[in-house]
Amino acid sequence: MTDAGRASVRTRIAPSPTGEPHIGNMYVALISWAFAHQRGGRFLVRIEDTDRTRFVEGAEAMFLESLAWLGIGHDEGPDVGGSAGPYRQSERLGLYREHVDQLLAGGHAYRCFCTAERLAEVRKVRQKAGDQTGYDRRCRGIPAEESDRRAAAGEPHTVRLAVPLEGETRFTDGLRGPIVIANSTVDDQVLLKSDGFPTYHLAVVVDDHLMGVTHVIRAEEWIVSTPKHVLLYEAFGWGPPEFYHLPLIRNPDRSKLSKRKNPTNVLWYRREGYLPEAVVNFLGMLGHSMPDGREVFSPDEFLREFSWDRVATTGPVFDMEKFEWLSGMWIRRLAPIEVAARLRDEGFLPAGLTDRFSEGQVLAIVRLMQERMRKLSEFAQAVGFFAQCEPYEASLLVPDKKGKPTKTADEVRAALARWRTLLADAPDWTAADLETDGRALADELGWKTGECFTPLRVAVTCRRVSTPLFETMEILGRQECLARLDAAIAKAAGLA
Repeated sequence: MTDAGRASVRTRIAPSPTGEPHIGNMYVALISWAFAHQRGGRFLVRIEDTDRTRFVEGAEAMFLESLAWLGIGHDEGPDVGGSAGPYRQSERLGLYREHVDQLLAGGHAYRCFCTAERLAEVRKVRQKAGDQTGYDRRCRGIPAEESDRRAAAGEPHTVRLAVPLEGETRFTDGLRGPIVIANSTVDDQVLLKSDGFPTYHLAVVVDDHLMGVTHVIRAEEWIVSTPKHVLLYEAFGWGPPEFYHLPLIRNPDRSKLSKRKNPTNVLWYRREGYLPEAVVNFLGMLGHSMPDGREVFSPDEFLREFSWDRVATTGPVFDMEKFEWLSGMWIRRLAPIEVAARLRDEGFLPAGLTDRFSEGQVLAIVRLMQERMRKLSEFAQAVGFFAQCEPYEASLLVPDKKGKPTKTADEVRAALARWRTLLADAPDWTAADLETDGRALADELGWKTGECFTPLRVAVTCRRVSTPLFETMEILGRQECLARLDAAIAKAAGLA
């Protein structure tokens, strides 16, 4: 792609398929997507799969699945094509070889014939001496003719960047301003490995240029590598893109986000039943603020409001408690019928419910749970009793306070019997009427309302904590509630 074609904004996300899709990559992808689309540009996906020793089969598919689940749509990539392809680096090896030859011919790179054993020894010696652990440039002085001859003879070698020995390399970071790094601190980086595959540093520069990437948005850990990239741009005679290095996401203890302290696999969040809108919303809050300060916003709202002026350079903290709060907010934002659809589509709607209850009843159960869920996976466990009343200890039927019973076994048995009569004779089976009758019964028995409702709740739901009692009973129906109450009365007969 020519420089003339670089006028419109083109950003990219370039994951390595070496494992699970990392939440940090999605953070960078979101920013790149929003920035490009906000300006009518294009967002690309490029798979950087040149590290064959760490390649994981299926990792690319998982990454693309994560993007699709989050709704971060890309305009070009290995799965959708585009004019700048191919979009897998393993399919672009000829391009890298051509550009390495240009660097060698121009004196900007040189072949290194050092063995792995020698390099390890150099590193060990330099570490012991307290020096930088980079390469000692032994092969940099080999005459071109000798280098060509040894390479032609098949001697294994890599190709290294010939970093200027003096001076400084400068570039501007869009978030941090001008950055100056002394060339003496920059290693003669390997550009082409002995297996013919490029390293990240060569491939990223060649690909970003040929794919017309105008803005390189990535994590701040790449700042130290940027001088090498700038030197390569200069060696090729290309103008560099604009650089934006986002702060690293941190654990609450300020350490770098890692799976040892926080879930980092994007698809884990899907398996746990978190909504993609909540994940995108949370990522959009990390280091970026909305102009009006609101915390709950849609992907489209983030796209419209994104601004580099509101991106902080301090590492944002991934607060799981805050994220779960936000996830619950998003569940409550949806219409109940949409929550039901999400439960079904993501596999969180128990077959026992759909087999036993009508679509309207299932929707009513969803309404009861919607205010209580932080993630969809909580639904099945919380409402399992609707389909089947699980076993419970008879002692749960007895009201207590701080673990001490407040009613005797005889009083509980009498209360259950009165509930049985009241429910069997109830003229209207609605939540409101059942609650009114229940409160009247509590007054009649001289019990506190909570005490009176406890044995009934356990009888009907098989647990002390459940969805709202009388709304639950309305859905279950009179016949099922009476059957469960009969079972509880039989169980209570064994109370001492």
